[in-house]
Amino acid sequence: MPERVELWWARRQFSKGVDVPYPVGTYRMQWAAYPALIRQYHPDLNAGITLTQVPPAADVLLLWQCEAGHTFAATPSEQRERPGRERRRSAWCPECSAVAKPPRIVARSPTAERAPRRKPLRTLCAKTPDLPVGEPFVSVCAPKPASAVEARMRADVFAMLAVTPGFTAIRTPRPFFDHLEVWPDILLPELRVALEYDTVGKHGLEHVGKREEADRRKDRAVRAAGWEVVRVRTGKLERLGPHDVVMSAWTTRSREALLDALRGIRGALFVDAYLR
Repeated sequence: MPERVELWWARRQFSKGVDVPYPVGTYRMQWAAYPALIRQYHPDLNAGITLTQVPPAADVLLLWQCEAGHTFAATPSEQRERPGRERRRSAWCPECSAVAKPPRIVARSPTAERAPRRKPLRTLCAKTPDLPVGEPFVSVCAPKPASAVEARMRADVFAMLAVTPGFTAIRTPRPFFDHLEVWPDILLPELRVALEYDTVGKHGLEHVGKREEADRRKDRAVRAAGWEVVRVRTGKLERLGPHDVVMSAWTTRSREALLDALRGIRGALFVDAYLR
């Protein structure tokens, strides 16, 4: 059961036999991918303990304060998982979220019998073509590129490698969000490698929390289709897979790092045959 930060800190002092069980900065890298949470955390509300002294998985109740001034208690795990699929800063604050998205009230007759609620069956999108598993194709459901950096990375990749451009989806053996297809940012069909460009975004909500789990599900779907995944992770995001590349931003020097990752998957002889 989560405990107050003062009790948690005192217990850690006792178990480790030191006054400062976690020095300032110990978990700086782990929290760096959550700038919204860094802004919401205030040591003066938490017995003077900084966020970099708290393990992200600690079962401790911390006090947070959002930009609107709402103060609430939550564990580190609850905060990191809170955004989900929402693209707004208020997703980090339960009170702001309730105001932005109030619960729907349904009027019921006091004499009406309550029938058990059944979860509706989810139907698969019928627009996915009937193709062999692992086949790349152009999908009418694929989202448009959402980042200028992603577009620049795509241009650099196809200027560097003589592979077939234009594909937007891979046929998968099992559903991924109601589709039998998945949409990586960039597809290299001859290498059977999918590329993803990940950043935390303007408000620190992208590719963190529940969105990170969606990324992992996506990677599993790609690998189940016989492809491999390379994620270019920026903004202090850590690796999700064995071939991911971590960098501060996509630059001209990033291309060689990406090539090394591709060579590690398919071999230098095979990859270099596609160099322009």
